[in-house]
Amino acid sequence: MSNFREAQNTAHPSKTNTLMSAIIIILILILSIQIWLMYGALNNALADNQPFAWATFGGSLFLFISALFLLKYLPDARKSEAKDSENKYE
Repeated sequence: MSNFREAQNTAHPSKTNTLMSAIIIILILILSIQIWLMYGALNNALADNQPFAWATFGGSLFLFISALFLLKYLPDARKSEAKDSENKYE
C-alpha cells in the first residue's frame, strides 16, 4: 500500500496544482489571523491586560504549529521524465 507522498507524486499535475493552491491559501489565512492576533496582543499588552496577551500568544502558537503541519503536505517539485538530448544548454 502506498503512502500519501508516493500517491501525491504520481498524481496528475492539475490535481497537484489544486492541492498546492488550497494549501497556500490556507497558509495565507493562518498568517493573516496570526497578524491580527499579534495586533490585539500588542494593544492589550501595552494597556496592561496581560492575560489577554498570553491567550493570544497561545492561539498564535497553535496556528504556527498547524501551519508547520500543513507544510508537509505541499507537493514535491515536478521532475521532467523525458529530457531533450538535442538541447545543448542542459
